[in-house]
Amino acid sequence: MKLRKKKHKPLQINDITIIDDSKLKKAITAAALGNAMEWFDFGVYGFVAYALGQVFFPGATPGVQMIAALATFSVPFLVRPLGGVFFGAMGDKFGRQKVLSVTIIIMAISTFCIGLIPSHASIGIWAPILLLLAKLAQGFSVGGEYSGAAIFVAEYSPDRKRGFMGSWLDFGSIAGFVLGAGVVVLISSIVGEANFLDWGWRIPFFLAAPLGVIGLYLRHALEETPAFQQHMDKMEQNDRAAIENPPKTSFKEIATKHWRSLLVCVGIVISTNVTYYMLLTYMPSYLSHNLHYSEDHGVLIIIAIMLGMLFVQPLVGLTSDRIGRKPFIIGGSIGLLLLAIPSFILINSNVIGLIFVGLLILAVLLNSFIGVMASILPAMFPTHIRYSALAIAFNISVLIAGATPTLIAWLVESTGNLYMPAYYLMVVAAIGLVTGLYMKETANKPLRGAAPAASDRSEAKELLQETYDNIEQKVEDISQQIADLEKKKQTLIDQHPKLD
Repeated sequence: MKLRKKKHKPLQINDITIIDDSKLKKAITAAALGNAMEWFDFGVYGFVAYALGQVFFPGATPGVQMIAALATFSVPFLVRPLGGVFFGAMGDKFGRQKVLSVTIIIMAISTFCIGLIPSHASIGIWAPILLLLAKLAQGFSVGGEYSGAAIFVAEYSPDRKRGFMGSWLDFGSIAGFVLGAGVVVLISSIVGEANFLDWGWRIPFFLAAPLGVIGLYLRHALEETPAFQQHMDKMEQNDRAAIENPPKTSFKEIATKHWRSLLVCVGIVISTNVTYYMLLTYMPSYLSHNLHYSEDHGVLIIIAIMLGMLFVQPLVGLTSDRIGRKPFIIGGSIGLLLLAIPSFILINSNVIGLIFVGLLILAVLLNSFIGVMASILPAMFPTHIRYSALAIAFNISVLIAGATPTLIAWLVESTGNLYMPAYYLMVVAAIGLVTGLYMKETANKPLRGAAPAASDRSEAKELLQETYDNIEQKVEDISQQIADLEKKKQTLIDQHPKLD
């Protein structure tokens, strides 16, 4: 039986996806709001860690209370890979929109429940246990949240604007931090420190309920992403049964076939999130506990820094669509390697202006990472495994990065060296630099396994011509390789007496 070769049709203008601008805006808003809610909790938790330490771990010394509270923050990262595996598989099977609706429900309920937990004085050891259970539920839901949101935005974005559109996802993260910190400062100033320790710390967690309702409404109203819908249409054309029971992709298969992409993903996520947690979760505690600033004073400095980051974030994403993503990963890593120690010299100067400058340097370097991460990661994997592969790689990496606040607090406490955070960042910078040099550029290219995407028909024509030019160049390169191999073959034949 003779096998028939499968003939591919030439790419035509109608094969290029035209992205509906109104749907794109709704997708970005829904994804960014969910991400903002996730980081609202992280921000609140980091800024009230001193209060939680006293409420849930009253018998310990202040240093141990801080470490214990931050450890409760870090432990949920242990279950994030499980959430990533579960929600990643669900996202590749049932679609991105459905999974993101589920994750925001779990996240809202678990965050709200933290505000309901009685103190250690009321129920003893059950207080920290219940806190841990709520954080574990958060960790499980967050395991599918960021990866799904990044994929959702990336699959909705035109190829030439993916950097700018993706940058709004972490704009939501920073905004969530700002909102969380602002709420903590506002409530603390209104009710006073004594009342805040007694009951005021609960109020920020209760705000998760209305935020969750709004986020669920926005996500539920969205359609599935164009890239995933194309994937489902292709599956339906080839095999209708595969729609009901799509082939399962194992981690072993992902690790063997896409190991390069996995390594790049791990490197970027570790570099980005260690810097993120260092600056936005650990530094408020560092300023108050180690440098002896008042809690409100340290929080106000961080809030000012984050407000500045909000303006820089979209600019990084926009610029990356012009010059590429690699320069920001490489440049941010080099900057972190060279400026980590000078930044902490300024932070430890006891001069408000210099402290601000030191934190601002770290913030700008962090922007160079988070401004491009959401547009880089989804572009590394093909559509049919994108959610599973990215969720696994992202959450394994975050498992390492999530230990940052606890580990740094312990290192500073045990060594007495206030520059341990700087040394830690330098190690992370080295990882980021190697990753940046190793990764392939993804700017202005279609997602793997998806058709090119454009903002309008005129842009689609330009993309079609660029695709043709790229194919022609690849054909020329292959032809040259064949010619070189033919020469090498002939040289070898000439050296053998019986070959002609």
